[in-house]
Amino acid sequence: MFFRIVSDSFGRKPRRKLLTAAALALGIGVTTATLTVALDVGDRLEREFRALGANLLVTPKADTLPLEIGGVDYRPVSEGAYLPAADLGKLRTIFWRNNIMGFAPFLDVPVKWGVNGRSLPEGVSRATLVGTWYRHDVPVPDGTIFTTGVAVTDPWWRVQGRWFADGAPASGGVAAECVVGSSLAQRAAVQVGDVLSVKSGDRTQTFNVTGIISTGSREDDSILAPLEIAAMLAGQPGRYRRLLVSALTKPEDAFSQRDPTTMTPEEYDRWFCTPYISSISQELQEQLPGTEVHAIRQVAEGEGRLLGRVSSLMWLVTFAALLAAGIAVAATSATTVLERRAEIGLMKAIGAGNRMVGALFLTEQLLLAFVGGAAGYALGIVLARVLGQQVFGIAPTSRLILFPIVLAVAGVVVFLGSVVPLRSVARVEPAATLHGE
Repeated sequence: MFFRIVSDSFGRKPRRKLLTAAALALGIGVTTATLTVALDVGDRLEREFRALGANLLVTPKADTLPLEIGGVDYRPVSEGAYLPAADLGKLRTIFWRNNIMGFAPFLDVPVKWGVNGRSLPEGVSRATLVGTWYRHDVPVPDGTIFTTGVAVTDPWWRVQGRWFADGAPASGGVAAECVVGSSLAQRAAVQVGDVLSVKSGDRTQTFNVTGIISTGSREDDSILAPLEIAAMLAGQPGRYRRLLVSALTKPEDAFSQRDPTTMTPEEYDRWFCTPYISSISQELQEQLPGTEVHAIRQVAEGEGRLLGRVSSLMWLVTFAALLAAGIAVAATSATTVLERRAEIGLMKAIGAGNRMVGALFLTEQLLLAFVGGAAGYALGIVLARVLGQQVFGIAPTSRLILFPIVLAVAGVVVFLGSVVPLRSVARVEPAATLHGE
């Protein structure tokens, strides 16, 4: 009898039931969309951030201080410490190896140079040759190959012409390739196709200019060439001086900033198994002995602030949508109770208690919650795909685990929205109601 009464109630004034279900569907749809995007937004934004540059800097522990004047490092190449490039494949063996998007080693060599056989003025003839990788295949200890370089860590660098070919020339005496920073090229009147003669100490090398690079940074005043050539000019074959690493990380919080040595074993496991920039830094330092790993704080902190604001906005939109749905449910529930006062009075007159009558109305609302929640989930998946395509250019991953969650949320919203109207059910007096009072 109970369920018959519930089913019969859906046949009376179905428009109000549809309005309640529609309000729930809209609220749950927005909630599903924001939750779906929020679960992906961290990874999506991190990948977008990584296109803007690296967030970790690796340097030798025993390195000397740079002596830089006018963008040129005047330290003799014999001073300072160097790191072996052969160890870089180990970065793809750490616990968070899949979070390492790319890395690029650098070696700065102070040089004297000329263009097309002509000497340059004293203020221009001294420059920094920066050795690095553009798109280099790195062998990993497990036998795989990892392709990395500035093409991965700094894809926004713009080159007029083309990048140099990685590696040393196939035979000695053959000109290598390089790109020249836009500011330096302008001062020295260098163009694509020119030939540079570069000297460091008693070592010389000829370069064909394949491109003019624009980065908006110190590289605009430098000559960029393959790391192998720069190491040869520096007399440090197979070595580099600094390494930039681009890693997907979780935004820093109060827990991540604690000293790992003061943590309990459980806290340390939690810290180690979370891709904080500090935990990844420690792993990198363990894999590359004799190094110091520094987070590029202005990048990491800026990312953390932006991710925090985006997440806060997502939760605010979700709360607003659920609040609106709850208000709509409360309004329709109150109207339903007022319209059915006579029915409530009759049920009480024939022996139904407040709990039974309240359970009847609440069951109706919960059924509407499940219908509206299911429709809202389907609507939310569509909204999430549209939002993901518009913002990130790729649809977020649909997660079926959200379905029972949003159904539960719909049930909670309906319950909270029905609390006040259901309390009025208890105040209905059968005698007064049946007499039309």
